[in-house]
Amino acid sequence: MEKFIPYEKLSKKEKRKMNLAKRQTWGSMSPVTRKPENSKAYNRRKAQNWKKDCSGSVCYS
Repeated sequence: MEKFIPYEKLSKKEKRKMNLAKRQTWGSMSPVTRKPENSKAYNRRKAQNWKKDCSGSVCYS
């Protein structure tokens, strides 16, 4: 039976071993928080699209 040693008193190597054993992977899920884009916010790409759209009678270059 191993002698109990408090976590604070363990060596760096032993703490590292314990931490690695406790860690798990996120798998296929990304840990980055995601949220939808604000529909009211100004979007530069969307604002430039009128130049690319030549469906009207006059095309600007």
